[in-house]
Amino acid sequence: MRNKATKSIKREKGSLLDPQYRDEDAAREWLEKLRWPEGAVCMHCGAMDRVYRITPTKTEPYQDKSGRWRKPRKGLWKCGGCKKQFTVTVGTVFEDSHIPLHKWLLAAHLMCSAKKGISAHQLMRNLDFGNSYKTAWFMAHRIRKAMTGELPEKMNGIVEADETFIGGKAKNKHKHLRGTYAVKPGVRAQDRKAPTSEKLAVFSVLERGGRVHSRHIEKVTGENLKAVLSEVVEADAHLMTDTGSLRGGAHTKHHSLVNHFADEYVRYEEGVCVTTNSIEGYFSLLKRGINGVYHHVGRKHLHRYLSEFDFRYNNRETTDGERAQKALTGIEGKRLMYKGN
Repeated sequence: MRNKATKSIKREKGSLLDPQYRDEDAAREWLEKLRWPEGAVCMHCGAMDRVYRITPTKTEPYQDKSGRWRKPRKGLWKCGGCKKQFTVTVGTVFEDSHIPLHKWLLAAHLMCSAKKGISAHQLMRNLDFGNSYKTAWFMAHRIRKAMTGELPEKMNGIVEADETFIGGKAKNKHKHLRGTYAVKPGVRAQDRKAPTSEKLAVFSVLERGGRVHSRHIEKVTGENLKAVLSEVVEADAHLMTDTGSLRGGAHTKHHSLVNHFADEYVRYEEGVCVTTNSIEGYFSLLKRGINGVYHHVGRKHLHRYLSEFDFRYNNRETTDGERAQKALTGIEGKRLMYKGN
């Protein structure tokens, strides 16, 4: 039984037993085929016909013309047109990284296969980074950057939309951070902050049976939500929301409301199931990931975490290997620097 299970794992496409996850040379070759399916392309001038590989002939460190000691570089290419050298990582989120390339691919696979995400501490342990938490943290953010895609085609059919709030409860905060949350003698109820006033608002739009698009918004108002809907939803779609900020209607021709205050969650109109349970299910994954895996997400980084959860949800019907490969197709032109991020 154990042998049969092992064989089934080996036959699975994109398994962790594949050589690109264990060897840097194999990882480089795999990435070159993924990025340049028709042959190497110069990353500086875009030429293809005059590009050739530079094969290192020395195995020991050598001195260059300036007297500096260098190691022979593998995976180096040169363009006969612009005379510049490059590797497959130039112009990607992997550029200028000292981390072995196979560890990058392994990290992408782990992030794509974990349904609720994987913490930077766990990546640090799995990839043997010692105590370098910053390395694992920045690596994860660069992979999230690769998962960030352009605005998809507008959604149609049945579309569900709702907002949620990310952040801890006021009662669990330190006393000096609670502000007027705490109930004090002589403080009127209208003077206390709302429970969601210091949380981060997330607005998500989901095409039933299809993809989801999430966005961090500073303030939940009907005007802000309608602006997002006009970007991602077709006018002839059937929009379904609760009786919140969008109760005044949106730009769609057909808008159905679900009254949660009246304990209404599902109803049928002319054979159509009117509910927001699909988007609520997505929020359950998002919040369990934020609360249970990451614990805390900063305001300036929230959009990348949303891209990560959107990407996994939108590719939920693919295998882990296919999902990781699709994530790596988005590495080009998305350089992310540690300073200022």
